[in-house]
Amino acid sequence: MDTDAPDRGTRRTGAETRRRAQQIALELFTEHGYEATSLRRIADVLGINKASLYYHFPSKEAILRSLFDERGAEADELVEWLRTQDRTPELLETAVLRWVGSFSADKLRGIRFMAANPLVVQGLAAAGADRIGSPLNTFVDELTELLPRPTAENALLLRMSVLSINAAVQAAAGHGDPDESVITAAGRAARALLREIGQPA
Repeated sequence: MDTDAPDRGTRRTGAETRRRAQQIALELFTEHGYEATSLRRIADVLGINKASLYYHFPSKEAILRSLFDERGAEADELVEWLRTQDRTPELLETAVLRWVGSFSADKLRGIRFMAANPLVVQGLAAAGADRIGSPLNTFVDELTELLPRPTAENALLLRMSVLSINAAVQAAAGHGDPDESVITAAGRAARALLREIGQPA
């Protein structure tokens, strides 16, 4: 998307405007930096006035918090789902791939934003906005209990499999890889790591 061009088109509902504002904000924050991007700039690209954007989001931080809250809620749901599953040998891979496979192009933007703006992310986490990291850590802790051989090295490999999507985004940076390829590669990497965990010593 050309983030310098206004996003004009058909009339949107409030929910659609909110979602589009989140998408545009993440793109601008990632490409130009969080501090360099104003609410007015987001509104201009969205094709609405600042007052209309302010109705949905009173600040840039509110946009970020809304995105982190949504993804954090998904991580919470993943933990709840895991707790309802039978502890079968297949559950470890099923659970990891459920997380990795939940990423879309929009969610990859969130990873790119966090990589480009680490101090902003740290500031939000310090202010109690660690909505993704906390449930994801719980998810990994509960998965660790499923390891066939719960060594420190295997626990590390498990964490790496869950974070394979982050590694794939970083590896693709600057290379123009399509988002679909990033997600597919992350899934393949996660499977490879999990196979290594399952191999005998």
